[in-house]
Amino acid sequence: MIGLGVMGQRMLARLAGHGRLRVTRVWDENPEVMAQALGHYPLLRAASSAQALMQEPGLHGVYIATPPDSHMPLTAQAFDAGLAVLCEKPLTTDFEAAKAAISRIQREQQRAAVNYSLASSTGLAALQLAFGVGARRTLGTLQEVRIEARFSTWPRPWQSGAGRWLAQRGEGGFTREVLSHFVFVLQRVLGPAEVIASRVTWPDDGVSAETGLEAELVAAGVPVTIRAGIGGEKVDDNRMWWRATEGEVELKDWFGVTQQRQGERVQSLGDADMLRMTGMNDQLNHWSAMLEGRSHSLPGFAEALAVQRTIERLLLGVG
Repeated sequence: MIGLGVMGQRMLARLAGHGRLRVTRVWDENPEVMAQALGHYPLLRAASSAQALMQEPGLHGVYIATPPDSHMPLTAQAFDAGLAVLCEKPLTTDFEAAKAAISRIQREQQRAAVNYSLASSTGLAALQLAFGVGARRTLGTLQEVRIEARFSTWPRPWQSGAGRWLAQRGEGGFTREVLSHFVFVLQRVLGPAEVIASRVTWPDDGVSAETGLEAELVAAGVPVTIRAGIGGEKVDDNRMWWRATEGEVELKDWFGVTQQRQGERVQSLGDADMLRMTGMNDQLNHWSAMLEGRSHSLPGFAEALAVQRTIERLLLGVG
C-alpha cells in the first residue's frame, strides 16, 4: 500500500479481516503517518520508499492512494515489478501518460483497476438490470437522469488529513472526488456521456476548487442534469434519480437504493448500511479476482479515463 492518508487508512481497516487479501508492506511520505499505521497494525512492515516497496519479494499487487499526479509514475513502476495495480481516482493529471499506461495494459496484459466504490454496489446492479445493455426494461423506457450533491464544506471534515491538493482546483474538488462516482455509474450503464452545457462557480483566489456546478449532458439519447455545490446542511448529501416511463430508481447517500413502479409503493432494495457493507466486501472479492487473473467487475484504466474526460469537460465550462 502506497499512501496512508484518508483512503489508505480506510482501506487498511477494510482489509484487516478479509480472507484472501493481506497488506504486508506500506509506505507514506509522512513518517508520522507511517508510524501511526504501524502502531495500529504491528504485522505491517514499512518500506523506505515507494520504489523500494515495489521491489519487495512476495508481493502480488499494489494499492496506490496518493495524490493524482503521482498515479501514472507509480503505476509504471508497479508494472515494471510485475505487480497488479488498484489505483485511487481521479486516475491522473496527465492524459497522455494515462493513454500510455492503457496501451501497456493491453500490450503486456497487465492487471489494473480503479477504485470506484459503486462498481460492486446493489444500486449499479439494479440500474444495469433496468436500463443497461440487454436489459428487460421492466421499468419502461428511460426518460431522464438527475445527479444532485450538496456539501456543508469542502473538503468534508473527515478528509482534513488528505492534503491541501483536495481543496485545490488543480487536482481536487468535489466534481472529481464525488461526482465522478456517479458519472462512472452513468457511463457504465448507458455508455459515453456528452457534455452539452456546464456552468462552474469558482472562488476568486484562483487556487481553490469549485463551489458549484450545474450541467446538462446526454447519454444514449437520455438527458442528464447535474446540480452540485457547497452550502448544504449535511456533510455529504447525494442523490442519483433515474426516471423511466413506468417507474424509477433512486440511489441516495451512496449505497442506499429504492425502486418504484408506477402505481406501487417505493421498494427499498435493502438497508443502506447493509448494502454498503455488501458492496465494499464484494469489491474486495473482485480485487482478489483481479490479482489472481480471474474475471472481475472493477473499472479498468480505460473506463476510468473515459469518466475523467467527462469530468474535466464539466470543469472546463461548456456552452
